[in-house]
Amino acid sequence: MSARGQIPDSFIQEVIARTDIVDIVGRHVALRKGGANLLGLCPFHGEKSPSFTVSPAKQFYHCFGCGAHGDAIRFLMEHAGLGFLDAVKDLAQQAGLQIPEAQVDPSEQARAAQARAHQHTLTEVLQRAAEHYRVRLKDDARAVEYLKKRGLTGRVAQHFGLGYAPAGWRSLASAFPDYEAADLVEAGLVIVQGEEGSEQRRYDRFRDRIMFPIRSVKGEVIGFGGRVLDSGEPKYLNSPETPVFVKGRELYGLHEAGFANAVATLGTACTPDHVKKLLRFTDHIVFSFDGDAAGRRAASRALEAALPQVTDLRTFRFLFLPTEHDPDSYVRAHGAEAFEAFVNSATSLSRQLLDRASEAADLSTPEGRARMLAQARPLWSQLPAGGLRLQLLAELAQAGKTSVEELSALWGERSGAAAGVQTGGQRPSTSRQLKRTAPLRPPSAVRQPPDHVARMLLSYPALWNDLGGADHELLTSLETWHGELFRWLERDLTEHGPREWPSLRESLQDEGFGPAACLLVDGAELPLAADKEDLRSAVAQTSRALALRDPMRLLGRLV
Repeated sequence: MSARGQIPDSFIQEVIARTDIVDIVGRHVALRKGGANLLGLCPFHGEKSPSFTVSPAKQFYHCFGCGAHGDAIRFLMEHAGLGFLDAVKDLAQQAGLQIPEAQVDPSEQARAAQARAHQHTLTEVLQRAAEHYRVRLKDDARAVEYLKKRGLTGRVAQHFGLGYAPAGWRSLASAFPDYEAADLVEAGLVIVQGEEGSEQRRYDRFRDRIMFPIRSVKGEVIGFGGRVLDSGEPKYLNSPETPVFVKGRELYGLHEAGFANAVATLGTACTPDHVKKLLRFTDHIVFSFDGDAAGRRAASRALEAALPQVTDLRTFRFLFLPTEHDPDSYVRAHGAEAFEAFVNSATSLSRQLLDRASEAADLSTPEGRARMLAQARPLWSQLPAGGLRLQLLAELAQAGKTSVEELSALWGERSGAAAGVQTGGQRPSTSRQLKRTAPLRPPSAVRQPPDHVARMLLSYPALWNDLGGADHELLTSLETWHGELFRWLERDLTEHGPREWPSLRESLQDEGFGPAACLLVDGAELPLAADKEDLRSAVAQTSRALALRDPMRLLGRLV
């Protein structure tokens, strides 16, 4: 049986074998020929030039921009929002295959179906409530006038499905024949006071508030945000968490694309899940905060959520509004163009990290600089391997009045200069110059399995096609600089086909990991043969080494 426990592995493999991923992806993405693969704009994040590839030979897709990858099943799950079983069933139906029901655990199947049906019921309840609030808004002149004063037109209200919850205690009773239904409570629409078995009081959670439906990416109403019209507390009231609404995962306005590409968290600080969800749609994120102490604390949370997701192709910036303004009031006071200029001047992630590390640190003293470095280390260590991590190491070393090598030794890191940081600001352009830098390791020895894999593939790029899709996924997802290299190499193969080492070396000069990669080939004393079995063995050793450090990653690969 599969890891999902309900469909035999053999059947899943048959479904994949009978499915052409080009056909599946091509229904959602405009693809064009690019060598052996097809290219297109990634459907998981915003981009202007194509970095999304589909391999007909391997039946695999991969985005070099956001890292999304997988087979046809994964594509339907990630892009269409289907569950694993639904994705398999969809593909099986298209292939004319019947899922062997006898192999499915009846109890598991029944529980899954019951959970799906219950979630569907809750979203239907919430949708009916949204329609009720929308109609009530049209009937309430005071609520309409409030929205007009805030500059919201009827078109905006319609686009976002805005509504009004009347001031009465049981307004929803007119929308639901059974006001006592448990679904109204579980959906967060009705509050029950009193112990079960005794006299209980039921009343609407939202009263005398402008109602903002919160929608999932698929457009289903999963909750509400309510704003008081006059004075009152709380000013904003969100739905409680329910089986269909988890605040730490959802963003208001994401389905509607928001105003000027704006979305909002829902009564909670920015979480890693928020950042990951946004990165499915864009590579450029600007966080906006109040300029007070609370806003600075919120910015620190957002910084920590963003750091693990940083790549050299993603941009995170931080905007701090004047204390007297929120985005709406700023636009009203200064105009949309001024706000756009303000956004364009937002603080970069690297500057935000340096500022955060420098808090309460007097950089004019050795003690203050030591404090800064101590505060910077846990932040910097969250950055994935790549050019930005290397650049920040150099900036932190400079701010701390130390060298990259000394800071690397202090933090137990490998030599920064050998990993591509040039303290003099110059990047070597030839293999002879590369050898003069402090070596990442003794150049005569390739010590780690990923090093050996990288050396073989740089020397003989055509060997990449002798590896399977699982091997490609493993190598391109490595969190060291090797992962960046393998993603770059796969993109290079897609664009240019297998190239000789001198051509690859020249292209590598513009990459942050280039010097370290070049050392593997130029710094080795012995020549290398194009041995396929040796390559597969090195990939297997890489997988085992990774499993020793992170067994769950190996388990995820196996299932």
